[in-house]
Formats: sequence, structure tokens, C-alpha cells
Amino acid sequence: MKIRNGMLAVLLVSLSYGACAQPAAIDAKSATPLPDVWKYQAKRLDRAALDALLAHPAKVLVIDVRRPDEVVSKGSFPVYLSVQANDLERNLDFIPKDRTIVTLSNHAHRAGAAADLLSSKGYTVAGAAGSEDYEAQGGTISRIAAPRPKVANK
Repeated sequence: MKIRNGMLAVLLVSLSYGACAQPAAIDAKSATPLPDVWKYQAKRLDRAALDALLAHPAKVLVIDVRRPDEVVSKGSFPVYLSVQANDLERNLDFIPKDRTIVTLSNHAHRAGAAADLLSSKGYTVAGAAGSEDYEAQGGTISRIAAPRPKVANK
């Protein structure tokens, strides 16, 4: 069985998720909870901090770094820029520098890495947030319907 580097990274990141409004990950060998380790320089934003930023939509830009299927299945904020984490550095020219940036993923870990990258490139970054964490803390996430497949005309 061949595992691609990206899939391995997703697996490793998913194993590191923990506390923040969901049950802690469990170590399979010892059956003890694994800590939710935050290893990023960016601030991890909770619902209150994110709501305060979103109250000024002209000043903030939410960049969702998840895959499109995750955005569709888990929802997101009504307005955001979607750039997958692996494509972020190649698309820096399309990201405005005149707004404060919030990066978003499911539980903020990919968003934390993206926030650190953007900060290192001179962007003003408020922090990283998790959409599932935000919703678990009582925030409202918009569900996005997947577009219907196009049917060829006969």
C-alpha cells in the first residue's frame, strides 16, 4: 500500500487534534488522552476573538485552507478566500496585504501553519481558527451546497 506524503501529513495532523471543544485524541497503546499541542507562532482564535474580527468585515480577510470537499461537508463562513494549504505560497500575489488575515481550517492546525507562513511573508495575521471549534463554541457556520453536475445537452 502506497501512502502519499500529503495523505501522511493529513493523518499525522489529525492525530494531533485534541481538546478544543471535542473529545481528546487517545493514544492507542496506553489509552491515555494525547495533548492538543499548539506549535505555531500565530494566535489560536476562539469564537469571541473571531466574532470581534468579523464584526469589521472591511478590515478582515478569512482564508480557508481546507480542501473544497471539506468546505462543502463541514461548512465555512459566508465570505472567504479559498486557497488550499499546499497552494498558499504559490498564490501569495493574489492575497491582499491591506487587510488583517484570519486563516481557517477544521481545528486550526493547518490554519496555524498557514498563518505562520503568511506572517513570515509580511502579511498582517490576526491568528488561526477552526471552523468546527467555532461551531462547537456556539458560532454559526454556513453550509455550502455542492454544485450540481453539469448535464451535457443532447
